[in-house]
Amino acid sequence: MAEYNDIPDEQNLPNQLPLISIVGHPIFPGIFTPITIGNTADVRLIDNVLAGDSIIGLVLLKDGVEEPSTDGIYRVGSAAKIIKKLNLPDGGVNILISTLKRFKVKRVMNRSNPMLATVLYLGDEEGNTTEVKALTRALLSEMRQISENNPLFSEEMRLNMINIEQPGRVADFIASVLNIDKTEQQRILEITNVRQRMEQVLVLIKKEQELYKIQRRVQGEINERMEKTQRDYFLKEELKAIKNELGMGGDSKSDELRRFREKIESFNLQGETKESIEQELNKFEFLEPQSPEFVVVRNYLDLIVSLPWNDTPIEHFDLVTAQSALDADHYGLIDVKSRIIEYLAVRKLKKDTQGSIICFVGPPGVGKTSLGKSIAHALGKSFFRFSVGGMRDEAEIKGHRRTYIGAMPGKIMQGLKFTKTKTPVFMIDEIDKMGISYQGDPASALLEVLDPEQNSSFRDHYIDLPFDISHVFFIVTANTTDTVPQPLLDRMEIIRLPGYIDTEKLEIAKRYLVPKSLEKNGLKKNQVKYTRDSLLYIANAYAREAGVRTFEKNLDKIHRKIAKKVVEAEEQNGDPLKKITVTKKIIEEHLGKPIFPEDTIKKADRPGMSVGLAWTSLGGDTLVIEATSVPGREGLTLTGKMGDVMKESAAIAMTLAQKLGMERYGVEPSWFEKNHIHLHIPEGATPKDGPSAGITMATALLSLVRGKTITDKMVMTGELSLTGRVLPIGGLKEKTVAAARNKAKYVIIPRQNMRDLDEIPDNVKENIEFIPVERFEEVLALALPD
Repeated sequence: MAEYNDIPDEQNLPNQLPLISIVGHPIFPGIFTPITIGNTADVRLIDNVLAGDSIIGLVLLKDGVEEPSTDGIYRVGSAAKIIKKLNLPDGGVNILISTLKRFKVKRVMNRSNPMLATVLYLGDEEGNTTEVKALTRALLSEMRQISENNPLFSEEMRLNMINIEQPGRVADFIASVLNIDKTEQQRILEITNVRQRMEQVLVLIKKEQELYKIQRRVQGEINERMEKTQRDYFLKEELKAIKNELGMGGDSKSDELRRFREKIESFNLQGETKESIEQELNKFEFLEPQSPEFVVVRNYLDLIVSLPWNDTPIEHFDLVTAQSALDADHYGLIDVKSRIIEYLAVRKLKKDTQGSIICFVGPPGVGKTSLGKSIAHALGKSFFRFSVGGMRDEAEIKGHRRTYIGAMPGKIMQGLKFTKTKTPVFMIDEIDKMGISYQGDPASALLEVLDPEQNSSFRDHYIDLPFDISHVFFIVTANTTDTVPQPLLDRMEIIRLPGYIDTEKLEIAKRYLVPKSLEKNGLKKNQVKYTRDSLLYIANAYAREAGVRTFEKNLDKIHRKIAKKVVEAEEQNGDPLKKITVTKKIIEEHLGKPIFPEDTIKKADRPGMSVGLAWTSLGGDTLVIEATSVPGREGLTLTGKMGDVMKESAAIAMTLAQKLGMERYGVEPSWFEKNHIHLHIPEGATPKDGPSAGITMATALLSLVRGKTITDKMVMTGELSLTGRVLPIGGLKEKTVAAARNKAKYVIIPRQNMRDLDEIPDNVKENIEFIPVERFEEVLALALPD
């Protein structure tokens, strides 16, 4: 421990001093303190100095300097007299010194170690002014507060501080004992003005006091938390002991641990699964409930014991019950229902629940989701549905990794936890509307889920254990397969659902929509009556889309207004409203003017027009092609937001129309040279693409050239080649439904599509005559007969 030495330094000090560099902190004048010298050169220097006047100079090494040098030392230090020397076993020495006075290095005589320098001794300035006395009292008062609460200050140090008479030495002593940076202490050492030195030390004391206050506050908070933790621990232990004495069992953690172990042992798990879960159980046993990881492990084990590890995949269903369930829930869709029954028959015959993946593809509102529920009902299985539309994160399918609080399993594991069986029916909706982002590709994550060869050991990232999901009956829905990756399509059996025609919508409304809507709006069956014509009028004039959602919305709108009239009649007259028969007039009164008037049936009623069939993600649709000519430069203008493929088909149609017009109908070549032709497809804001409108565009162009209207109620579809061949197209079922809704009588199709007619229900085909063609000349003979 350093002691203050208040002995006057009136002795004659040499002008040249051997310098010893020190590390750590500078040593102030007026102090008795031991220091250890380990450097061999410095040890020799000590021996030489002791043989003379025993006076050395102590200077502080700068930061980052290892070897003493002229540039590596501070220029202000303290002269010291060696009082005693003690040799150490390692070859170093321990010396007791008495520091005497400040000095400043004027010139270094010997730059190598040991260094020798000419020095200038520094005295104190302004040592006896009134301000200095006031500062002395302030320093002693502030230090007294620090020393009283600090066990590092001994009673001897307090007495030394009080008994110092020189103000400058008071500041030096306080600076030497304060726990401050060595650069701050060196700066104090270099100040010769006593008042400035004391002011600077007073600032450092204030900083030290603030740090000490913060330290005490932090220590108090820590002690308080520790005391609370200890108190809680002892109370819990006492409560546990009391419960044991009363036979009330252990704490909640012990109960949970016992429940987890019993449940997991009943699963009879083996191999990796058993080892991993045992590790989690052991971790849970030794974790404190206050630990954040405790909640994570508990949630993990809670999921593990909730999964159906031992569920036996046994199925009990018969085809008659399945057929009845499908018929009770859905009208029509005969071909679709037949496909489903065939699928279930194979499943039952094989007694194999693996590899059951069906994909329903069709426009919105045709019953894809409700078919999935009906299948689950027919099989007597639990049903779980989730939508992947707009999903951009593969963790939604395969779960999050347990690297942070809030991680969750994927939808597959959540569904198994919900259904509590290995053989549920899972419906994955809107598979065609998934996206890709920096978080991954959900479609790629579904590849493993929907692959019978892989999903027997499916690994969710959250549980990170193999789980057999091969017995799950997966049903997938989509509006179109265009945006679904081909590897995903290869794993599923595609069943297409066409849109409904008017007669089907009529039966659906009578059997399902009207009763459902009446109940939904608080009306009784005997309060509202619909005629066949009124339901057909709603279907034709207000709900001409492929599905029946708009039809149902219109029924809800009518019933809401009727409900209002019923309530008003009861409030005003006290009598309920009599039975209402919904007529065409009431429909228009409640729904407004028709959205699709009768004259909106698409017709080709003048030269230059033809009607084609198109396929969209919303179902089939009719497409009117319009062509006209104006005198001017030869050429072709295309409008109606056509895609690249359709533009190429238009170019082929124009070339073939020119060739046949001149060769077959004797049109003068000059007519094409003097007329500019404009080909347009109405509803120009709707994008259109595909090659199937080839023969329709060519027919419209030749109708314009000949000035003749095509055959009434005739529609067509087919790709056109440059040599006049009619090539096959896709989506014939949906296009036929669109033709039936448009009251078409004749449908021209490519001959190669005749095989697709078997897939179209008879009630859709019954009023339509299909005419297969191979060459475009056959189309002209039918649409523009001579």
